[in-house]
Order: sequence, then structure tokens, then C-alpha cells
Amino acid sequence: MRNRPFSPWLMLALLLALPAFALSQSAQQHLTLMITGRPGLATVVQMDGRSYIEVEALASISSGSLSFKGSQIILTLPGTAAVAVPVPAAAVVPANQGFSKEFLRAAIEEMTGIREWRSVLTHAVQVGSPVTEDWLNIYRARAAKSLTLTSLAASTDSDRDALKLLANELDNMQKLSNKIMDLHNSLDYIPPDTLNDDPLDHQVLACAQAMANMAVGGQFQDDGSCH
Repeated sequence: MRNRPFSPWLMLALLLALPAFALSQSAQQHLTLMITGRPGLATVVQMDGRSYIEVEALASISSGSLSFKGSQIILTLPGTAAVAVPVPAAAVVPANQGFSKEFLRAAIEEMTGIREWRSVLTHAVQVGSPVTEDWLNIYRARAAKSLTLTSLAASTDSDRDALKLLANELDNMQKLSNKIMDLHNSLDYIPPDTLNDDPLDHQVLACAQAMANMAVGGQFQDDGSCH
């Protein structure tokens, strides 16, 4: 009669059946495991009603092989193919999602320029310094150039969506600057609290905060203050 091929299921059945074939049921009883059709013996130790066998010995008498992968011990038996342990795949972020590093760097530079422009303008109003077209043009030109560089760095959908908001923020900052310049040209005195309740100034500030939050999160989120 032809012997059936040895399988992992037979091994499991043998191990589960060991207590029934034990020569003695006393604690820490040493037994011997023999697999039919396989040469060699392995020592089995019974403790508290459980049977234990060294994996190296089990691999030896079953003509199998052991391999190690991290904290796992893999026993490969004859006639069975080694099954690769699935490794959780890293989350793949679509290439067209989120901000690109180049765009984010350029956008931060642009927002920094707009913030400096507003800070200088606000300080001039608060301390009563003269507002001149010459020095306003310096900040205006710098922000416009920075926006051009930012547009060249846009490569993802999030980049392009955020670029529109940056352009709106620059446009609103320009309107605010023109508004103060017009007041300076038409009035002898500009109250230091002129911008305290100015809705356009508040909109510029709110958009700046929204853009900062987007930069931290790395994802585009539309915000009404930037329109």
C-alpha cells in the first residue's frame, strides 16, 4: 500500500492526539514522537496536560526546514510551497493629491511677503507715518514676483487650487494698500484705528490664517475669506 504524502494537517492531528497516546499522564512526563514514514525521533515533554516539542526537532524528523522572518518562525514541510507572509502595503497617496514640496515652499514665501507688506502698512497707519507710492511699490513688486514663482512650482491639483487663493489674497492686499494710499492723498490725517474695523483688512488676515492651516495640513481646503 502506498504511503500518503505527509501534510501539515497530519502533523496538527498528531500533535493534538499526543495526550491520547502518552505512556504516562504525570506532570513533566518525557515522551517520544515518531512520524510514520519519516526517520528519526523527537522528545516530547508533557507539562500540566500539554505537550511540547522543539521546533528544530520537529523540522528534523519531518524533513522540513525552518526560516525566520522578524518575530516569526516559518516551518516548510516537504511537498508544500512556502507561503509568503503578507506585509501590509504602505498607504499609497495618489500622485495628484496634496501640495508638492516645491509649491509649498514657494507659497510660504509668497504669504511671508504679503504679511510683511500688510505689517508695514498697518504700522504706518498706527504711528501716523507718511504712506508713499515708492515704498509700497517695493512690497507690491516683491509679492507679484513671488506669486509668479509659485505658479511655476504648481504641479498637483491642490497646488493649482491653492494658487487661485494666493492670487486672490494678493489682489485683496493690493486693494487694501490702494485704499490706504487714497486716504493718505485725500486727507491730512489718517486715524490710527482706521484698519481696526476694516472688513478688507480682516479678510486678508482670515485668508492668511486659512492658508497657514492648509500648509500645516498639506491638503487644499477652500475658504471663503480667500475669495
